[in-house]
Amino acid sequence: MGVLLVFIVETTQYSSVTYKFEKITVLVVESSHAMFELTKSVLNTFGVNHIHSAYGFDERFNALHKLNPDFVIIDWLSEPLNGLELTKKIRSDPASSNPFVPIILMSGYSVKKRVLTARDSGITTFLAKPFTAKMLYKRIEELIEFPRQFVKNEHYFGHDRRHKRTGKYAGPERRTEFSAEHVRCEIGFPDEKK
Repeated sequence: MGVLLVFIVETTQYSSVTYKFEKITVLVVESSHAMFELTKSVLNTFGVNHIHSAYGFDERFNALHKLNPDFVIIDWLSEPLNGLELTKKIRSDPASSNPFVPIILMSGYSVKKRVLTARDSGITTFLAKPFTAKMLYKRIEELIEFPRQFVKNEHYFGHDRRHKRTGKYAGPERRTEFSAEHVRCEIGFPDEKK
């Protein structure tokens, strides 16, 4: 009991902002029940009360429609229908109920090539396993504090993959800055005024 209390005290020191997570819904897609329980217990310490799991590929995709989670945590999982394929399906399948849902992809394999492959599948952020509570909290905080625009073209649909802005690029491939209303119309965000 004493260890748990220390852990909870430490989790409140991750940020100067206090979030109220008790009303959010999280879907955890994990191949291991033990890893799901560990992730769930960490989320519980943050105050998250609505945590759901999904295991089979179709169950995972259907759970997304049924639950409409605020964000999804997906394990890389095993081949052939892995977490990357699920991410691509969430982002591009016409039957997807929320292609804009934030996705945190977890993997024990965090070599640069795998992180870039995950990024290119459309994830929002990557979390290397084993992870600490502080690392998971930081990823959730990123989703809230630093939301990124979506990019959609014939080869990719997902969050803008650029995290850092290094100066003003003035070359021919420079992306134009759009207003939020323009982006909403261009990439299909629901019209909030209706």
